[in-house]
Amino acid sequence: MRIDKLLANSGFGSRKDVKKLLKNRQVIVNGVTVKDASLHVDEMKDMIFVGDQQVQYEEFIYLLMNKPAGVISATEDRVHETVLDLLSEADFSREPFPVGRLDIDTEGLLILTNDGKFAHEVLAPKKHVDKTYYAKIDGIVTEADILAFSEGVVLKGNASKGEADYVAKPAGLTVLSTNIVEETSEIEVTITEGKFHQVKRMFESVGKTVIYLKRIQMGCLVLDPELPLGAYRSLTEAEVALVLKRD
Repeated sequence: MRIDKLLANSGFGSRKDVKKLLKNRQVIVNGVTVKDASLHVDEMKDMIFVGDQQVQYEEFIYLLMNKPAGVISATEDRVHETVLDLLSEADFSREPFPVGRLDIDTEGLLILTNDGKFAHEVLAPKKHVDKTYYAKIDGIVTEADILAFSEGVVLKGNASKGEADYVAKPAGLTVLSTNIVEETSEIEVTITEGKFHQVKRMFESVGKTVIYLKRIQMGCLVLDPELPLGAYRSLTEAEVALVLKRD
């Protein structure tokens, strides 16, 4: 890997910042001061210092984002802003991608990583990683709805696309509050799969509409309440493990 890319990926600023470090003779590789930004190094074997600080290269990056509405869960798009557009230059250069997706109008917990194996573990159907959402519903959610969700509701397929109806896996539905006057409900729902517009389609199957949707938990990892919409931070090793852990 080029020394300038490695240092940028390791949090020493942009490529421009790194070139200044090199020019000022602050970068040492295996005891030798280097100035060439294109120098190739072995990030796993070479001893690299910036000043007195040894560079500890981490192969993978794991980010927790509080995705805002209006931003799509994709690596690129010609029309809409993507979640990668919200990243710093250094984090963007690590080439992360979203683990799964949230609809453009859905907010909340989204993980980005460049670890393909981890992403597969999270998304693999056999792993059944729980995903919990908070939602506001147009309609009064009833005990009958809770029972229907627990048994698995039918998601209507798109006949024009040759899609058959699909029985969703059982889901846990909890009513947090109801507003009789406005005829709305606040709920939490936990699912173990990720079909297209799944939560919205599940409520449509019982004659109700999702007004607002936010993912608040994946596995045992809960969305950081201190993380503003559009912001993100690195996950700790313990938090990465929580994603694959079930209650």
